[in-house]
Amino acid sequence: MRMVAFDRLGTAELDAWHALHAGNPALDSPYFHPGFAAAVHASGREVRVAVGDGVLVPHHREGRTLRPVGWPGADFQGPVLAAGAAFRPLDLLGGGAAAYAFDHLVDGAPGFEPWVISRRPSPYLDVTGGLDGYLGRASRSGRDNMAQARRRAGKAAREHGEVRFEAESADADALARVIALKRAQYAATGAKDHFAEPDRVRLLESLLRTRDRSFGGVLSTLHAGPRLLAAHFGLRAGGVLHWWFPVYDPEFARLAPGWMLLRELVSAAPALGVTRIDLGRGEDEYKRRAKTGETQVCQGVVTRNPVRRAAASAETRARAFVRSVRSRTGQ
Repeated sequence: MRMVAFDRLGTAELDAWHALHAGNPALDSPYFHPGFAAAVHASGREVRVAVGDGVLVPHHREGRTLRPVGWPGADFQGPVLAAGAAFRPLDLLGGGAAAYAFDHLVDGAPGFEPWVISRRPSPYLDVTGGLDGYLGRASRSGRDNMAQARRRAGKAAREHGEVRFEAESADADALARVIALKRAQYAATGAKDHFAEPDRVRLLESLLRTRDRSFGGVLSTLHAGPRLLAAHFGLRAGGVLHWWFPVYDPEFARLAPGWMLLRELVSAAPALGVTRIDLGRGEDEYKRRAKTGETQVCQGVVTRNPVRRAAASAETRARAFVRSVRSRTGQ
């Protein structure tokens, strides 16, 4: 395979990328659209593409390790290739690259099975038919939470003013508020601040300005009177919307505004042309309650070095242990 900087790809290669994305149902996530790689590259973080016969693998290089494009913010990863095509992951190595590390690889990606260390669920909502269609497929818990969200929206209106939902906002100030709330959430929970890196802020700002109907960022907001209750910034490609950065104002936590926002988004799905909302990897309680199904994403590393693979396996097991402890203790 040859390695090419994203901005050095030719028209034929980009056309092939669009065709592969459109023709392979396993790659319908917006993370596989060339627009995502383009936005990441334009944000200031170099994207290189491994180009082979009928396959493209966009990635970053960190020392001797290759990582999927958009890492660590990419919730689906893998090679872009035709459905049913074969792939040899070891072909990514060479030229000083000793490993290709992944943490959200689509399950069943050709050739990767020997390199998979673990799998985790990635829930989704089938929103074909909007809210009525979703409720017909949802679990009892999902239906109950949606009903509670409707009642709480009424309470919010009585206490704070008219509840207004905007499915596709272009308000840059609202996006800045989303990022500020997300950073406050990271600080409050002790999580690593994803937006401490300026290029990640630039990425969302660029995606907000992308108005191509085949791909772009989607900012959805929920207000009660003048106050922002909750908002979400996600990615859209075709009929798939990826739930990426949801936030709510902690002052309104008792109203569960995240569920209110999700209910409005499910209701708006037909008008948006969306039939599936991917929630992304995780065992969060609200994802478990809301989902209508789930896929699996894989963690692992492609390497010829058994020591590196053993270290990656040990790290994965340690993280799984921490998650299980937190789950048992409610932390």
